[in-house]
Amino acid sequence: MNDIMIFSVISLGAIGIAASVILYFVAQRFKVIEDPKIDEVEEALPAANCGGCGFPGCRNFAEATVKSANENRHIEGLNCPVGGNDVMATVAAILALEVEEATPMIAVIRCNGSRANSPQKVQYDGPASCAFTHNLYAGEGGCQYGCLGLGDCVVACQFDAIHMDPETALPVVNDKCVACGACVVACPRDIIELRNRGPKERRIFVSCVNKEKGGPAKKNCAVACIGCGKCEQVCKFDAITIINNLAYIDFEKCKLCRKCEPVCPTGAIHEINFPLRKVKPETSEVKEKTEAAVKPTPQEKNAGKPAE
Repeated sequence: MNDIMIFSVISLGAIGIAASVILYFVAQRFKVIEDPKIDEVEEALPAANCGGCGFPGCRNFAEATVKSANENRHIEGLNCPVGGNDVMATVAAILALEVEEATPMIAVIRCNGSRANSPQKVQYDGPASCAFTHNLYAGEGGCQYGCLGLGDCVVACQFDAIHMDPETALPVVNDKCVACGACVVACPRDIIELRNRGPKERRIFVSCVNKEKGGPAKKNCAVACIGCGKCEQVCKFDAITIINNLAYIDFEKCKLCRKCEPVCPTGAIHEINFPLRKVKPETSEVKEKTEAAVKPTPQEKNAGKPAE
């Protein structure tokens, strides 16, 4: 009996040693040696793991950056929106490359269907989730394209850059926004868009995503875009297009000339951080024409007199 036990122990030990040796050589054969620069790049990143770069986490982004640098000798198309240009300059220096500065961006809410502009027609009572409610009905104001106001975008934001305005029931983006895009993904109605911050934080955009025709759109929201095309006509830079009854301003073509906003009949075009428009004084020529238009003609004066 003792001999059997001893033999068993020796056999199992020998099998274990043999397996260990085999595993060691297999591990050495298929060992993946990581570039030490991956750790350096990861350390330079903000460790937000927000996914704004298009990768699941900062480690994945670091691996992709180093791989692109080794294979292509550039890191074009790779950007960390949280770290911005300063972090990307540090990453480029680690990889002995140069990188072009990316244009700073910010999330923009393309809906102005507040409680005042889109009065409540029905009352929702259910789970406070835009993703859930989106599949149930058009919304309390009746616009099937507008903001549902339940704050999925707020929950998705890791940077405290967006909150719900209790008065309007619409989300508001502040200067903490790093353009990670989490709120864009979270919104089931695609009303949030990443746009250029613009010089001096000035931006012009159509705050509406309603694709209905003018009548139904205005019925559900007083400030809806009706696709009239007036803004497109005054734009000299081909920055405005009308598609599916909805105007869109291309922020890459827009020169911020501000000619589109005054001609919008519903106020769907928004200007952010611009100075107040100056009221032009009435010229003498215009004044004379106005007075002449108001002043009655001799025929009009004599129209009420009895004939002699």
